[in-house]
Amino acid sequence: MLTLADERQRRLVLDSLWLGLVGALAAQVFLFLLELSQRVFLEGLAGYTPPGLPNEGGKLVESIGTRGLWLLPVATTLGGLLVGLLIHTLAPEAEGEGTDSAVKAFHHAGGRLRAHIPPLKMIASAITLGSGGSAGREGPTALIAAGIGSVYGSLRQRSDDERRMLMLIGMAAGLSAIFRTPIGAAIFAIEVLYYEMEFETGALLFTILASVVAYTVNGVFVGWKPLFAVPPNLTVNRADEYLQYAVLGISGGVLAALMPVVFYRTRDAFRTLRIPGYLKPALGGLLVGLIGLALPEAIGGGYGWMQMAINGQLGLRLLLILPLAKMITLALTVGSGGSGGVFAPSLFVGAMLGGALADIFGHDMPAAFVVVGMAAVFSGAGHVPIAALFMVSELTSGYHLLPAAALVVTLSYLVQVTLAQRLKYRSLYMAQLPTRPRREVDLLEGIPVAEAMETTIDAVPPTMPLPQLLHRFEKTHHHGFPVTDEQGNLLGIVTLSDVEQAMLTPDFEQKTVADIATSDGIAVGYPDEPISEALWRMGVRGIGRLPIVDRTNPRRLLGVLRRQNVIAAYERAIANRKDISARLRELREAHEGNVRVVEVDIGDKHRFVGKQIKDIARELPDDCILVSIRRDRRVIIPHGTTEIRKGDHLVTLASAECAERVRAALR
Repeated sequence: MLTLADERQRRLVLDSLWLGLVGALAAQVFLFLLELSQRVFLEGLAGYTPPGLPNEGGKLVESIGTRGLWLLPVATTLGGLLVGLLIHTLAPEAEGEGTDSAVKAFHHAGGRLRAHIPPLKMIASAITLGSGGSAGREGPTALIAAGIGSVYGSLRQRSDDERRMLMLIGMAAGLSAIFRTPIGAAIFAIEVLYYEMEFETGALLFTILASVVAYTVNGVFVGWKPLFAVPPNLTVNRADEYLQYAVLGISGGVLAALMPVVFYRTRDAFRTLRIPGYLKPALGGLLVGLIGLALPEAIGGGYGWMQMAINGQLGLRLLLILPLAKMITLALTVGSGGSGGVFAPSLFVGAMLGGALADIFGHDMPAAFVVVGMAAVFSGAGHVPIAALFMVSELTSGYHLLPAAALVVTLSYLVQVTLAQRLKYRSLYMAQLPTRPRREVDLLEGIPVAEAMETTIDAVPPTMPLPQLLHRFEKTHHHGFPVTDEQGNLLGIVTLSDVEQAMLTPDFEQKTVADIATSDGIAVGYPDEPISEALWRMGVRGIGRLPIVDRTNPRRLLGVLRRQNVIAAYERAIANRKDISARLRELREAHEGNVRVVEVDIGDKHRFVGKQIKDIARELPDDCILVSIRRDRRVIIPHGTTEIRKGDHLVTLASAECAERVRAALR
């Protein structure tokens, strides 16, 4: 007889087969719309045809019509205007990169995406890319296929956990079909969710199954060749070449750290513009078109130009200019509110970097450096090193370069993470969480010690006689006291066991607290650390209370954290989580899943700095919930006494009707 777990696995296997088929068909429809859009805008209106991939039926030839490139800005502006009207009229979720929206829905909305998102995202992205917008297919495909999985899960009345799983399965299927990368797409879907080296491993079996099905079905339509053609048996022949690849990895890490900064700074600049929202993608398109007049290589998806870099058909000067130019045109296209992905532009930047270094190092055949360079930038910028390694290998069939690519990906990731520590924008996917939330400990990780500790300190002076101390223990039933001087500075800790041992000595009545207290190596806590860290310290030392001191002055006693304080905080966290879950359910039911995620960064001069949640609650509309506060690398569960600090990232869910009011209140 099948157990519940077996039934669930069997159900998800069938879902994977089904979503693999649907994901492949959706990818084909998207590619058809993309080709149609390019014929209308770039080829028909602007008279320009960029080089295409031979393995997709294209030609590595750039065609410029009799009118030259002068109508490129018209095509890109018109495409941006149409996308702006479509998005701001029907589906704000279709704006932007796509993968980030899917990651956000996974973490904050129970895997829910509205049913009309996949078709609208498909149309908006096809127009953006087909009119010359500088973006990729990955983001749109991820959101389209994830949306199909989400809608399927809702129709089948699945739980939030299974709906999230179906999102990842759909995402893997769509990416596998459109990029012909079955293994890399499966890993990408479970790796892109987290900023650090974390994976949603429980979904891997099903994402692989869906990816392989999608890859197989897609192969029936377009064949089995990888997207990019490379010389056979590319390999590293000399040990000293690994030093050159190390330079590529370090350089790729630097560009990977720069890319999110350029992208999100541009997005922030567009958000501050006081013009109608639907005009912003048009303005971004105009600027992209103007850049395209001088550098047509920097617009569009850029796949043909990457193939030409592999073939060694681009000069060093162009290879050095294109990485920065591509970052700018990507930021203008997607940061202004257009619809497209960041995967292909990241590959483009890395490919041009690899081609430039191959030329500088004197390699006649740049293909190996270009291929490995593709993985270098995306692995760091997207924080998906393992997925990038496999996807680039499958995109090019450059499996003989895996050792060199592994070195480059590792160095790029480490350099990017190191540099990004000081930056506001650390990844191209801002919705990523640092790590997988742990079920129970996560509750205490979200509560700082300051919100649970006792600030009324029951301390004893060092001069107190031991008989008086013993009476104090009997009266309070405490097991320990902090020892403080007249100014309240912490001198040590005295415990009941210390007194019990002193009672065995003949001079017990002549001794004072100073004679038996522990003053060196005492465990202390800090008000700004999570309770989970303080609790771990208490557990290691086997103590039931922890003095809480100022980080800048470890002798300044601020409070005491006892076991009962931890238990009370844990119970409040559970009650708060249940309340948030109930309110989320009511919000979804009241608005039929039509819920928006509103986020804001708290800067130095934000009016909420120093205020508690209960103080700002009256300024927020009723139809919204403050779900979490991301502080450094921790996700805090907010409640009434949680204090908002500089650098906090607030995540709020709101009904579609009041989302703009929430943004205004949090601005």
